[in-house]
Amino acid sequence: MPGLAADQDTVSLVRRVSRALNRRLTDLVGLLFHHKSAGSLGAVAGFAIAVVFAWKFLRSSPARPRRPPGPKRPLVGPAAPDSAARDAAEPANPGKLTTRQIVVKRLGGCRKVTCQLLGVVFEEITPQELQTHATVRPSVVELLLEIAKYCDLYLMETVLDDKSEENALLALESAGLFKTGGLMKEKVLFCSSEVGRTSFVRQLEADFHIDTSLDIISQLSRFIRCQLFVSTIEGGQLAGNVFNSPSLEQFFS
Repeated sequence: MPGLAADQDTVSLVRRVSRALNRRLTDLVGLLFHHKSAGSLGAVAGFAIAVVFAWKFLRSSPARPRRPPGPKRPLVGPAAPDSAARDAAEPANPGKLTTRQIVVKRLGGCRKVTCQLLGVVFEEITPQELQTHATVRPSVVELLLEIAKYCDLYLMETVLDDKSEENALLALESAGLFKTGGLMKEKVLFCSSEVGRTSFVRQLEADFHIDTSLDIISQLSRFIRCQLFVSTIEGGQLAGNVFNSPSLEQFFS
């Protein structure tokens, strides 16, 4: 070890110096006794005392180097505010996805969505029912708000008269779908036939369309990146870019 080798070198040096001093002292004492005088004896005594102190000093082993102090441990105290904020932001159940995460995952990068109202957003399923009333399904409200935050969302329906349009808009407004700003009344479109609904989707160049009409889904499959056919009945031989689900909320679950 480096420390042990240094100690051995020091001891060897001390021994060599002591032997040299002994020889010098012996020669000097002999010389002084050869010329006896009071001054000479005093000089011998003083020199002897100096040699003794020098000897004791040289024999004292050098102090070992002190170890550098180790790193100080951090004081245990309350967690920093930023770490507490991160912990608070994390969901209680990390394994469960949020509604927004599910929306992003299901849409697969699609940023413009068109969606039919009847049978998807409304409890009503026919244009005739919409003439008298419209009821938004409570289970789709949060989902539609998240979709509207993530992408450009348009709602559309085939109606028989102006009263149907009024009922539809009033129901959407009462459900709070126009409060956040992501979905506006100007993005709710009405037409008088399914051909018009198909034309709306193509003109908007939607990435993702949601509909209950298998005919519209089939016609748009060549032009739309992805579609969702909402029906409790299997759609049969659907195109590869068409999904099938009994409801909107079940697809985004």
